[in-house]
Amino acid sequence: MGLQSRSLLAAMKAGLRIIYPCQCLCCGETVDADDALCPACWRAADFVSGPACGRCGATLPGDGEGAGESVGGPADLACDDCLRIPRPWVAGRAALTYAGTGRTLALALKHADRPDLGPALGRWLARAAAPLVAPGMLVVPVPVHFRRLLKRKYNQAELLSTQVARVHGLDHAPRALRRDRATPAQDHRTVADRFANLAGAMSVPARHAGALAGRPVLLVDDVMTSGATLAAAAEALLAAGSGPVSVAVLCRAVKEV
Repeated sequence: MGLQSRSLLAAMKAGLRIIYPCQCLCCGETVDADDALCPACWRAADFVSGPACGRCGATLPGDGEGAGESVGGPADLACDDCLRIPRPWVAGRAALTYAGTGRTLALALKHADRPDLGPALGRWLARAAAPLVAPGMLVVPVPVHFRRLLKRKYNQAELLSTQVARVHGLDHAPRALRRDRATPAQDHRTVADRFANLAGAMSVPARHAGALAGRPVLLVDDVMTSGATLAAAAEALLAAGSGPVSVAVLCRAVKEV
C-alpha cells in the first residue's frame, strides 16, 4: 500500500471515529480507543495483577504489581479451594475476578447476546494465559449442549478460545469436547452437588481423540466458580489420552471476605 493510500485510509478511519466514536466495552461511554474501558469501569475492573493461585487464578493476599497484567504464581501456590478440592489440571490462570466490571462483561457475553465482546475479552485472557502456553499445545473451549447452543447461537467459551489460540499461534480444536447431556443450572447448588451434576457430562468424540493424543491442552472457559465444569472437561480430555491440561478463564469467582 502506497503512502497516499495509507493517508486516505487513515483519514477515512478518523472520519468514522467522529461519526462512530469508540465506546467503553462495559457501559458504552465514549473512550479514546477500541477495546477500552472508561475510567469508572476501569476502576471497577479487578484484574488479576498480583499473587494468584497457580491452579485456578484466584487472587491471593499480597501486593499488586500493575493493574491489567496477570501475574499469577507457580502451580504449588494454591488458594484454599484448590488445597481442599483435587484438580485434574496442572495449572490455571484468570484474567479478572468475577466482580464489578468483570462480572458485568462476563454476563453480557454469556446472556446478553454480546458476541462482539469476544475478541477483546479473548485478548485479555490470552495475556493472562501466556505463562501456561507450551509447545504443541492445543486450545479447547468448554462445550455447551446443542440445545443451549441453538438458543444462544454461540458458545462464549469458544469466542474466547479462538482469540487465545490466535494470539499465541496455537492449534484450536473447538469440537474436541462434546457436552453429552444438558445439565441443570449450577446456581444455588452446593459444591458437592455441582460436581455431581457435571459428572460424566462431557466426552471426546472418537474422531478427535487422535489429535489430542499426548498433546498438552489449554482448556478455556468464561467463568470458574467451584471448578466442577472445568474438572469434568479436563477429566474427559485426559481419559481420551491428552497430555497435561491447563485451564484459563476470563473470570474467577471468589468468596466475599
